[in-house]
Amino acid sequence: MRGLIHRLARSTSGVTAGEFALILPVVLLFLLGIVDAGRFMWEYNRAEKATQIGTRFAVVTNPAAPGLFAFDFTSVGVSAGDPVTSSALGTITCTSTGCTCTTAPCPTGTGAPTGAWTQLLARMKDVDSHIIDSNVQVSYSASGLGYAGDPGGMDSVPLVRVSLTGMTFKPFYYPVFRSGSISMPDFHSSLTSEDSAGTLSN
Repeated sequence: MRGLIHRLARSTSGVTAGEFALILPVVLLFLLGIVDAGRFMWEYNRAEKATQIGTRFAVVTNPAAPGLFAFDFTSVGVSAGDPVTSSALGTITCTSTGCTCTTAPCPTGTGAPTGAWTQLLARMKDVDSHIIDSNVQVSYSASGLGYAGDPGGMDSVPLVRVSLTGMTFKPFYYPVFRSGSISMPDFHSSLTSEDSAGTLSN
């Protein structure tokens, strides 16, 4: 019996299994961390690309702000042929609930967003299916281009800014994070309107 105890005390046959059991949780945590880092970069890139494509789409479609396309800026004191500057057009911001004047003056464009808003959202969701209506904002502000009384289309050639906010990322190893998700940064992209009367895009 004493010899058996001595042999068991000197035995090293289970050392490898013990070491493996100790290091396995660390290895798994490290592996999941690598996978989640890759997934985060993928989701980040997808949200960023959705914002860029949304902006690209917005500058060649009718504005989401109702009435902005057909508004004649000569009716608010801008002389025909003069550029539409920030003194004539402030900033109109459109969300899923409506368009509001965030920086005066806003001669028109407030109210419920037009059908162009639905098209824009659908295009962005094609790129990132996690986007919901409340994540998206589109704003229109004076760029200094365009002129009052333009007979060929929209008087103003606004700077169009698409913002994607409130996006989150849920890692595989979510128990580490109390909320179960990580808030992603806000995404913004701006371009000058190009062809708001585009028949193909509209």
